[in-house]
Amino acid sequence: MRTSTIRNSLYATTLMFAFAAIPFGQVMAQDAGARMQQSSDNQTVPDKAADAWITTKVKSEFGTTKGISATNISVSTHDGVVTLSGTVSSQAEKERAERVAQLVKGVKSVDSSGLTIGGMPPTEK
Repeated sequence: MRTSTIRNSLYATTLMFAFAAIPFGQVMAQDAGARMQQSSDNQTVPDKAADAWITTKVKSEFGTTKGISATNISVSTHDGVVTLSGTVSSQAEKERAERVAQLVKGVKSVDSSGLTIGGMPPTEK
């Protein structure tokens, strides 16, 4: 009888410590996750959402603008800076794509140095 009481007390104590440790583990995991997020990318969630919206809007504008082959142009955005890459048929199409992207709300600047004209490599600025 005495052995089972000691055993039950030992089980109860072990469970108590195990359940008490769970919140500490969660806090440590949250801290580690926050540090990893902060060190890998200083951009906030609203900033990322704004960049995603800008990218989508620029692609949409390309799709509805005559003289721009939207399927040949890749668009990415970081901190409001739109980067265009891919192939366009002429200098006029490249300039039109730059103008259309620049007119999208939230765009700070446009980098079109990655756009090539008809398969020619981009020119150095």
